Amino acid sequence: MVKIIQPAGILDSINGNILRREVIDAVEAGTKTILIDCQAVELVDSSGLGVLVMSLKKVRDVGGRLVLCSINDQLRMLLELTDMDSVFEIFADQEAFSATSTS
Repeated sequence: MVKIIQPAGILDSINGNILRREVIDAVEAGTKTILIDCQAVELVDSSGLGVLVMSLKKVRDVGGRLVLCSINDQLRMLLELTDMDSVFEIFADQEAFSATSTS
């Protein structure tokens, strides 16, 4: 089962905490694959990036998989500058993720 989380707006400390809680709740419910669809995210600041990294660690700690899709140029640049683009699995969109999950 895949849990899709779709944050919106600015991913900062406030919205980041909401996202973190959603990820923790999904993990505690037994979800092994979490897709964070960033299509509606306008901006990610350093605390938002921290939440993404902590969420990734939390999911991996239980043997799960956390992936990102539909990231904008700002988030792509932030991930590249912090070398996190090599840590996260990133897909163009939900369809691209679904194509790899079913094959």
